[in-house]
Amino acid sequence: MTNDHPASAPPVVDVAAWQAARDPLMAREKAHMREGDAIAAARRRLPMVEVDGTTKVVGVGGPVAFIDLFQGRDVLLVHKHMWHDGIPIEGQCMGCTINTWHIQRAGVYLRARGVSLAVLTSGSWDEVAPFVEFMGYTEPWYSVRGLDGPVGDDMGPVACFLRDGDKVFFTYATVSRGTEVAAGVFALLDMTPYGRGEAWEETPAGWPEGHDSCWFWRTDADGVATWGPTGRPVAQWTRPGATPVVDGPGNYH
Repeated sequence: MTNDHPASAPPVVDVAAWQAARDPLMAREKAHMREGDAIAAARRRLPMVEVDGTTKVVGVGGPVAFIDLFQGRDVLLVHKHMWHDGIPIEGQCMGCTINTWHIQRAGVYLRARGVSLAVLTSGSWDEVAPFVEFMGYTEPWYSVRGLDGPVGDDMGPVACFLRDGDKVFFTYATVSRGTEVAAGVFALLDMTPYGRGEAWEETPAGWPEGHDSCWFWRTDADGVATWGPTGRPVAQWTRPGATPVVDGPGNYH
């Protein structure tokens, strides 16, 4: 490869020049990491709000008290999955799907640190249950339909609760890009030369033009990224029976 390669790629240098450019960036990355540690320390010092642990949510076994979601542990991490009433499986929220897909794999590690995991959703259980079964999710899901407060409000966030005996407290929540920590794919994409491929990113002139945020969260049967009312959330194509829907409600494919 020579230095007359296309402008849509980094310049070509020798290893010594690469290391000279890498070193100051690494210093910035380490500073960023230390600031993240400081923010986490401040997060641990946030005040908390008591919630009613006897509030009923609905899971696969029917109504249960919210405190039961702790499964005897002291800490509960939840992802609040949006739900679109009456919309088929392939039309449900792409952002919530990508986060849940990642979080489901984290449950075993969370439990090893004394943290229980659950997914809460505003959908009615009769609609949600087929979705959970189709996706093959093994971590517990619960419908919080009709509830308000920290348990039921605002679908989309990742939130945390603390149990002290028979008392339950809401300690933290984050939403929008704050939930990116749940999906490691974003950090991995950020390490690549072209990043996430989204229009908001700052990239050198002449590099591939970015797309709308979330443009790759739906694909067709061939894995081609789509946007708008087409395709399925990417994670669904790994599920048995995730065949294209040609004439389904919402015209998803």
